Amino acid sequence: MSGPIVERVQTGIRIEKRILKVLKALAERGDITLGDLVEDIVLHAFEGKSPFSPETIEVIGQLKAIYGLDLDASASHRLTERGEGGRD
Repeated sequence: MSGPIVERVQTGIRIEKRILKVLKALAERGDITLGDLVEDIVLHAFEGKSPFSPETIEVIGQLKAIYGLDLDASASHRLTERGEGGRD
């Protein structure tokens, strides 16, 4: 069964390294591309829905621990890159 026809574009985005590692591992676990995972997350977020089941959220917690990702939603819009703002 096929879905809606879309036009995809290649983009270069900057993303926190550990977040990317967790996303890549999650995509691999689901046997989907990173792009497909990001599209799914965004489409759910646009509707105010969670894209993840409770089981997947548990897996995400495990992946965060593996990759040392200690950020949560409260860090959003407050991230500073190494060397910016006086922090090294």
